[in-house]
Amino acid sequence: MSSGMKGRIIVYSIVGCPHCKKAKATLHELKLPFTDINLDSYVASVREAVQEKTGRRTVPQIFFNATHIGGNDDLQKLISEDKTRFDELVENVKNNEPPEDAPQIPDESLLQKDEGGEVDFTCEKDEDARLVSELKGSGIIRNHSHLLVFSLKNAFSGKDFVDWILKHKNISDRTKAVEIGQNLLDKGFLHIVKGKPAEKFTDSGNLCRLYEDEESTALNSGLVSDCESSPASELSEKLRKLILSIYNDFLSEDGKGVDYKGIAASPKFEQYVQATAELTRVQIEDASVEEKLAFFINIYNALVIHGNVKVGIPRNLWQRYKFFNCTSYIIGGHCYSLQDIENGVLRSNRKAVGALWYQFQKSDPRMKVALEKPEPMIHFALVCGAKSCPPIKTYSAEGVKDQLKLAAEAFLESDDGSKVDVQKNEVHLSRIFKWYREDFGSNDQEVAKWVLENMADGEKKENLKQVIDSGQFKVHYMHYDWSANSQH
Repeated sequence: MSSGMKGRIIVYSIVGCPHCKKAKATLHELKLPFTDINLDSYVASVREAVQEKTGRRTVPQIFFNATHIGGNDDLQKLISEDKTRFDELVENVKNNEPPEDAPQIPDESLLQKDEGGEVDFTCEKDEDARLVSELKGSGIIRNHSHLLVFSLKNAFSGKDFVDWILKHKNISDRTKAVEIGQNLLDKGFLHIVKGKPAEKFTDSGNLCRLYEDEESTALNSGLVSDCESSPASELSEKLRKLILSIYNDFLSEDGKGVDYKGIAASPKFEQYVQATAELTRVQIEDASVEEKLAFFINIYNALVIHGNVKVGIPRNLWQRYKFFNCTSYIIGGHCYSLQDIENGVLRSNRKAVGALWYQFQKSDPRMKVALEKPEPMIHFALVCGAKSCPPIKTYSAEGVKDQLKLAAEAFLESDDGSKVDVQKNEVHLSRIFKWYREDFGSNDQEVAKWVLENMADGEKKENLKQVIDSGQFKVHYMHYDWSANSQH
């Protein structure tokens, strides 16, 4: 450590964490050098070691030599309310080398590739994409009128496609040409907009349209990808890591604001936007439960940031309603809004808060993607709204169950997630538990028991168990700070 300090201050952080930024900015202001250990960059064992040493699952975690300060809130409280103690800790770091029981800087051998760094979106060129490019110049895509009124724009018939294939691709078998059309339909390049069945390409008057020609408000509509479609979980991880890196670049030093105009003008953001074109053709229907969880959590969180950049941060009830119902991506040939992802897919087609109808109708093709059972823990992974963020921001299919458990424990560990008043036999929970009560239990008592079962071991859990075991306790739901949530 420089500046004549014998000891060491360590800040464990992750990319895109506003609370980490605030803590580091405070140390900078106080001219206290520190070592920033980005947990995104290391293998899981490093995160696990931090959790074991601190007893916490949130970041930042701050150490002055061997003394564990805690998170950003703890640091700010220490500075403002116990200045004498804080000055003693600073003097200790200045005058004493780190003792043996102080955290050590992880060895470089524990670094993992591509975590927290640049994301490479090079890809294999797709021969089908080349064929579609030729199709766009074929002349068969046109407006189809009915009674002199244009009813379908930028469409072509199955028969016209087959005729074009036979003429320009040296194929004499119409059945083979139909197979080529079916392949483009299956891979999400086009869909049938008039005629039945919608999932079968035929040598007929059925009208088709390329997805890129759809008139849609989806944030990735009209984009074209020349890439072979990546596996869903791999693609979502790449997109989430890239958008988090961008978010981190434009997050203010105090962690309270994001320069969305700066993001919009960033070349890296343009790279992200173009990469979302791959979502239009991604295959997700046959994915496992774990793959769907990781994919849709990552895409939801990336879409929120993309929406904040392009649409703006919702500031009131109506804007929030419009934002979550209208901000969308085309995924695998179908449009998914934020509400569709949360309530239709991840909550296994349950009603949104305040809604009268289920998110998807029974005939909706997106029902094939919806989870068979709702996953309650997604509520702690979809855009963190607490004062402390869990030390995982990107979810992987291989570890998504453990990662969700960690996110839930981190949320419940924070005061935004839960508070326990042993003296009054009261449990105070985030309003999320009230809005989505059916995901956690049929009544307040069952919700409290769910929280107990999913809370990390510690003093808060012991207090909650004592309150619940009393048999006479009340559950209160706390105010939800939407302004804090909009920073994420």
